[in-house]
Amino acid sequence: MSEQINNREYRKEVIKQVIQELHEGKSVEDVKQKFEKAFAGVSATEISEAEQALITEGLPVSEVQRLCDVHSAVFKGSIEEIHRETDPVKIPGHPANVLMLENREIEKIIENQVVKNLESKSPDAIHNLNRGFEELSKINIHYSKKENLLFPYMEKYGITAPPKVMWGVDDEIREELKMIQSDLSYGVLNEDLKKGINDLMTRIKEMIFKEENIMIPMLLDTMTEDEWKKAADDSSEIGHMIDFVPVWKPEIKYKEEIKEEAQEPGAITFPTGVLKADELQYILNTLPLDITFVGNDDTVKYFSQGKERIFPRTKTIIGRNVSNCHPPASVHIVEGIVEDLKAGKKDHEDFWIKMGERFVYIRYFAVRNNAGEFLGVLEVTQDIKPIQDLTGEKRLVSE
Repeated sequence: MSEQINNREYRKEVIKQVIQELHEGKSVEDVKQKFEKAFAGVSATEISEAEQALITEGLPVSEVQRLCDVHSAVFKGSIEEIHRETDPVKIPGHPANVLMLENREIEKIIENQVVKNLESKSPDAIHNLNRGFEELSKINIHYSKKENLLFPYMEKYGITAPPKVMWGVDDEIREELKMIQSDLSYGVLNEDLKKGINDLMTRIKEMIFKEENIMIPMLLDTMTEDEWKKAADDSSEIGHMIDFVPVWKPEIKYKEEIKEEAQEPGAITFPTGVLKADELQYILNTLPLDITFVGNDDTVKYFSQGKERIFPRTKTIIGRNVSNCHPPASVHIVEGIVEDLKAGKKDHEDFWIKMGERFVYIRYFAVRNNAGEFLGVLEVTQDIKPIQDLTGEKRLVSE
């Protein structure tokens, strides 16, 4: 039996059976006892492989997601510790370290601002709970970093099941947070609401456990230091839950990965990706707005060719001075706008006018490089009447 227990495939099958039995309705205690009898420890990678195998064999992601909190509780305390000479989770500014610190912040908010006020008899209890949930709603920043910075690397290395399951649970937590905040706004804290809050706090804690004992160990086993550094650099786009995050500077400077697409003829490489020239052309023409770019020499350099233009543009204006593209009565206004943008007095100027059934929004933006040098003016024109007419909501998941 001991040979079987030490067999990796056997252990994976046992994990699959545990999750499957939970799915079939067995109690957590029954499954937990079977699990503990089978073996004493399990690695994060094996849990991931078990989930992946179940999904591959036909168990819907939604089912694994529904079981996420349950089997997380079953595995709790059974996951092997991974020892490293230099533990990245202890390196200030490393994304793994930041995630861990944010989890401590989440736990602190739960304990000090939610649990503490949940049973309080103070007349300010509901007010304080509301403030606590406002703080807790910042968990969206934490989840967004996980979903947009780290999940892509998991998928890159073939780890596809855990991201799908965790993202689904993240969204459920987000939705429950909104619902509870809405319920608290009525100023009544009944037993049903208390139960809902306690259940949600448990789900959040279970997600913390899965992040720190399954997701992070997996990523530390697969991601290169270059990839961690890229994730750290991109974190500022989303933000942080904690006040101060130092800049992590690995001893070895990483090199930008050169994509195969970047080596193709006609490829244009940007900091955020690679596009072929025709892809870029059709992307700009597909945007639901008109774009015209005037260079720093005041001549027209480019305009997009969308299907429904608001103002006519012909190719003869390319190279033409922008002052000559407007009627004499308004040319002084255009020149003033360009001068203000060029001098740095403004970053943009906006106008809006009615044109029949259209409500046209015209915006002029100063285009500057990272050094602050003026490159030109971007004119963006859009009919915003369809946007003004929107009511209610239509979510991505709406039928």
